[in-house]
Amino acid sequence: MHVAIINIGSLLSGDWREPFIDANTVVTDGGLISWVGTSGGVAGEFDYCDVVIDAAGATVAPGLIDSHVHVAFGDFTPRQNTVGYLESYLHGGTTTALSAGEVHIPGRPHDLAGVKALAIAAHKCYENFRPGGMRVHAGSLLLEPGLEPDDFAAVRAEGVWLCKAGFGDVEGAKDYVELVAMAKEAGLMTTLHTGGCSIPGTFPVTGEDVLDINPDISFHINGGPVAIEDRYYDVIAQTQIGMQVCAAGNLRTGILAAEAAHRHDAFDRLLIGTDTPTGSGIMPLGMLYTIVHMAAVSDLDVVDLIGAATGNVARMFGLNNGMISAGRDADLIVIDAPLGGTKDTALDAMKNGDMVAVGAVVTNGVPRFVGRSRNTPPTTRPITVSRSSVLQQF
Repeated sequence: MHVAIINIGSLLSGDWREPFIDANTVVTDGGLISWVGTSGGVAGEFDYCDVVIDAAGATVAPGLIDSHVHVAFGDFTPRQNTVGYLESYLHGGTTTALSAGEVHIPGRPHDLAGVKALAIAAHKCYENFRPGGMRVHAGSLLLEPGLEPDDFAAVRAEGVWLCKAGFGDVEGAKDYVELVAMAKEAGLMTTLHTGGCSIPGTFPVTGEDVLDINPDISFHINGGPVAIEDRYYDVIAQTQIGMQVCAAGNLRTGILAAEAAHRHDAFDRLLIGTDTPTGSGIMPLGMLYTIVHMAAVSDLDVVDLIGAATGNVARMFGLNNGMISAGRDADLIVIDAPLGGTKDTALDAMKNGDMVAVGAVVTNGVPRFVGRSRNTPPTTRPITVSRSSVLQQF
């Protein structure tokens, strides 16, 4: 399928260092972006495309990548006993979810065979399933005492590439030092629960613990939901550890983390996620609200934070989406100022503290909806399908 998005008012690259692309059109071919440029405005210019979406001067950005979702199996969360939540997240502009561990599976195993089997099964299931069109990278091995190098090699051989320190049957945070080192040696991306206890029966992970364990990513560094000491944000920003802030965390310390990342030229390593579904609930607009809230009450730029939710995640996790250029995965969103708001563009509305309107979502080169999200306010500009040769309602 060829899809063109035309009449783009502002095109965001996903790269916070060079956030804007001087172009008004994006064309996709199959699941990839094939061309980004300026339309000549010639009649019939995109007649070869199966679907043409008229952005009507709205903003186009890479689809948001939620770097912290507790998926289970299918589009169901046992933590909140809800079906269809991932498709609902897609209506909030999130086109990719990264598993933070399948920790809410009823009867979750802690034995070595069970934790490996769970990670492998989740990884392979979501390879064959896109809830609402969302791309899900699942199967995050939950680190348990007793795992050995051969165990990490075995899951890696089955395609599992994520792992999570936290919620294992270890006695304390320091027990993760060796496990994380072994996982890294096997080529897994290592992530760490950071902050105070999130559920009964767990233990805190302090800023000092983060430095000792040295994961690739410090999950919800602003608290999940309880934050570490303020002084550690500058310290961790000077390491190579990724700093993820979450919707379900502490807004004040999320801003501290972002400001520290800027001070130490580490903003490439600032990531945004939701840390849901958890006790904080299901948050279809969690990614957008995190960007909006952080930008509205600080000096942080909206485009920087959009980069932290797109291109930064792609770089740190080695993904092919999250940025707009030829050859990248065709995961795109059209956003606009909300109807009835006081600002004229999506970026100005977000800086003003208003929820942005999602007018269309394309994933894997396929339009999932065009015109109106079921979860955001309507767009100010009319986002429409101006041409379609496929028998599908968008």
